[in-house]
Amino acid sequence: MFIGDLDKVVNLLLSLSGRLARVENALNNLDENASPEERRILEEKQKLLTQQHEDAKELKENLDRRERIVFDFLANYLSDESLADYEHFVKMKSALIIEQRELEDKIKLGEEQLKCLTDSLQPDRPK
Repeated sequence: MFIGDLDKVVNLLLSLSGRLARVENALNNLDENASPEERRILEEKQKLLTQQHEDAKELKENLDRRERIVFDFLANYLSDESLADYEHFVKMKSALIIEQRELEDKIKLGEEQLKCLTDSLQPDRPK
């Protein structure tokens, strides 16, 4: 259960971080002529995402405490070598989730760029 929760919380943090960054970029790049309503909507999204991100960080802190409890429990049943393997697995799990997300983002960006390039190379069709 702990490993499943670790997977979910790390993915949640990554998702919220990405969404928050996109909203902050949109706010920073907002045109001077943008309507106050558009700015207000983005600021509300930013506030909501910031709160959700804080909540997710709290979940991660609770999960870190659970990790220590699980580790102490397993220390009573596993050999030192097996316990070291488990500890390495837990550390690598988070790192690999992060790397997987980065690769998925790069693939998505590449696909979007390829589509734009393909669209720009197609001659205009007569209407």
